[in-house]
Amino acid sequence: MDIITAPSYEAMSEAAANQIIDLVKLNPHSVLGLATGGTPTKMYELLIKDHLAHHTSYKNVTSFNLDEYAGLKKDHPNSYFSYMNQTLFMHLDIQQQHTFIPNGIAESLEKECARYDQLLQDMGPIDLQVLGLGENGHIGFNEPGTSFESETHIVRLTESTRHANARFFGSMDEVPTHAVTMGIKSIMKAKEILLLVSGKNKKNALERLLDGPVSEDFPASILKKHPKVKIIADKSAYSRTNIIA
Repeated sequence: MDIITAPSYEAMSEAAANQIIDLVKLNPHSVLGLATGGTPTKMYELLIKDHLAHHTSYKNVTSFNLDEYAGLKKDHPNSYFSYMNQTLFMHLDIQQQHTFIPNGIAESLEKECARYDQLLQDMGPIDLQVLGLGENGHIGFNEPGTSFESETHIVRLTESTRHANARFFGSMDEVPTHAVTMGIKSIMKAKEILLLVSGKNKKNALERLLDGPVSEDFPASILKKHPKVKIIADKSAYSRTNIIA
């Protein structure tokens, strides 16, 4: 794994955005794996800014999102479908039919998982998968104890993950208890992985990832087995060396 330390969240986001912009310019038919939550928000803002200023085109790009809450309709303000459309897709020239997000209200979530895996197989592999790092080591919504052989599946969210996401909801009671998530085996099929880590609350998780063993008790640890992982962390999450300007 390669790790770069950025002096700020903004600098981390800029470095991450540049990774995507460079890839899309090199390969206009790129397949991107995208994440949600607070960490990538600024990165998406910078992608939009670049698109408007320099006309980087996403019209031939395909995207797959990591996960979606179970039980939230697409138009729910806290669904990841809404997040991605409002935060990124509606501001780019990407084609809606080329953006894929699990359907959290499918009649059969088990069939939805199988459908999503088939899409990944048919349209992948993902060229660049963006990930965040959970405080308990989760990637996507793959919580501690998830099999490294897992593909897209239904997961019961831990209380720590629900508490971490409660800031986006009116109360804890509104935070969904389950989600559909791309599995660890699915994530590891990506050609390249970009892990973004920001904030002092992620410092212990990042240290465990770098220094600890590979274990299903800490899902992100599997990234040590991937041939091409780049970590970009701000200095509040990581303060060793390799600080970028």
